[in-house]
Parts: sequence; C-alpha cells; structure tokens
Amino acid sequence: MQLKTIAAAALASLCMAACSGGQEVSPLVGGWVQPVPGMEQQNQGFRLAEDGTASSINMATLQYEAWEETGDGLLVLRGKSIGNGQTLPFADTLLLRSVDGDSLILQKGSLLLRYGRER
Repeated sequence: MQLKTIAAAALASLCMAACSGGQEVSPLVGGWVQPVPGMEQQNQGFRLAEDGTASSINMATLQYEAWEETGDGLLVLRGKSIGNGQTLPFADTLLLRSVDGDSLILQKGSLLLRYGRER
C-alpha cells in the first residue's frame, strides 16, 4: 500500500512539473494589496503574473508593467508614472523581507511596505 502512495506522489510531482514547464511558480505571483492611506476601506497594490508582467491595482497614476525577482533577495517592479502631463518610466528595487501565502513585506530604504494577498 505504501508503494502505491509513493508512486502516486511521484506521478503528481511529474505532472505538476510538466504542466508548469518544469519551473516552480514564485510565491510572489498573484495580487498584493494594502490600504490606501487616508481611505483605509479601499485597497491599492499590484498584481504579478507568472510571465513577468505586472499590473496596478487601484492606482491610476502608477502603472506597473513588469517584475522580476533577483537571486539576491530583491524585487524589481517596472512601469510608468503618469502625472502633471508627463509619463515617466520607473524601476523600483525593493528588498524582499518576507513572503508567505498571505503576507508580503518589502523594504525600500528605512520604509517597510506591508501587503496582504488579494482576495
């Protein structure tokens, strides 16, 4: 009986690897939000897709377009900042302090940014 369980687990692992192209999905993939300052009943944040694209959540003037996780614990978010009649490209480099199923903590200088998984 134990051999059948091990074989089933191995088969499931192979299927998951084949379905995902042999790569693990980053725990960063998904939507991450935090309360809008001064309007805590509303959320803002970003959505990170498996293919490296990114999008903004409830932020019209900050349009995320791409993201990457570097090997040295950094998250780089790229996009366009729109305001005052001009559009400027940006790249934000943030230190990944922690990530789990429901929470993401990033650091930029002395500022800690706390996000929850989008529901």
